Amino acid sequence: MTWKYKRIIIEAVVIFCLGVVVGLSVNHRMVIDAFAGKVASKAAPPADSASVAQYPVPTFLEEVLAEREEGALLVDARVGELYREGHIAGAVSLPLADYETQLEQFKQDIDPDRTLILYCSGYGCPDSFDLGQVLLEEGFRDVRVYEGGMPEWRDQGLPVEKGAP
Repeated sequence: MTWKYKRIIIEAVVIFCLGVVVGLSVNHRMVIDAFAGKVASKAAPPADSASVAQYPVPTFLEEVLAEREEGALLVDARVGELYREGHIAGAVSLPLADYETQLEQFKQDIDPDRTLILYCSGYGCPDSFDLGQVLLEEGFRDVRVYEGGMPEWRDQGLPVEKGAP
């Protein structure tokens, strides 16, 4: 064995020994507890499902079309003026800006088990997502967000209606 290889092996042993010393100095309590037979602390129990945050599920155009055929309700989260200028055919209006005044009536009119697909002004518009979180907190169980929103729907040439909410 040449001097070059001996030197590499000695350096590796020194590095290993330094690693053990540093590791034991940082974790000495855990090592002592392990040799004493003490069990490591248990992880916190999982939170119950009621306290876990729920988020609306993102959905795409093809899924929106299929879910709409199966009875999903489209909900326009944009302001009423934009809804009047044009909205997805069959959609109802529940603007995020006005939800506090309209939510009780919405809850009375809509079954909480019905699939809701919320939309607003396309990618980058947070209103439908924010409204979706509100609806989940209010007890609606299947809330989705159509991220392409009104711009994608209109650009695909799909039916659009005009009129008051």
